[in-house]
Amino acid sequence: MPSTVGCVSDVIRAEGVTRVQRTFAFIDVSGFTAYTDREGDAAAVLFLEQVRGSIRRRASVHGVRVAKWLGDGAMVVGVEPEPVIEAVVSMVDATRDRFDVLPLRAGVATGDVILFEGDDHIGQAVNLAARLCDIAGANEILAPASMQSAMLVNTKLEAHGEHHIPGFGAPIELARLVARGTAGLV
Repeated sequence: MPSTVGCVSDVIRAEGVTRVQRTFAFIDVSGFTAYTDREGDAAAVLFLEQVRGSIRRRASVHGVRVAKWLGDGAMVVGVEPEPVIEAVVSMVDATRDRFDVLPLRAGVATGDVILFEGDDHIGQAVNLAARLCDIAGANEILAPASMQSAMLVNTKLEAHGEHHIPGFGAPIELARLVARGTAGLV
């Protein structure tokens, strides 16, 4: 039977597989395990409730979705790159200002992915965002330099050089995402 290809906006269906263009961010609390060991479970849970509330509010304001909570982290997804970037920069900056004990770090990537079972995403962009979060430092947001956009009004990209990312063959040119007016705060 021949495959059917259909396209509705950014949704492509071929051979029973749905592909969509999405932007992903992974956000993680730096040092959460050590904090929990040092301060105890009750303090850790209280801190995590506050951070999750802050992330949830900022995701909502920017029109992006917290797709998954990952313990002391989250996966955020959006249809367009700019709202995801603006949301993540806001999340990291708010945490820096409010919770100086434990900073956030994040990775952002965009691309074509498989939409699996209606609410899960599989593909290179998801993996890249997760790996970038893993290598980001405290209060740092990393993204491929190719994500530069004229639509970024509150955020700029600062060159971070070419890096070998685990699981990716060729090195990737990276950038730090920072709020305009806060250059070099990493």
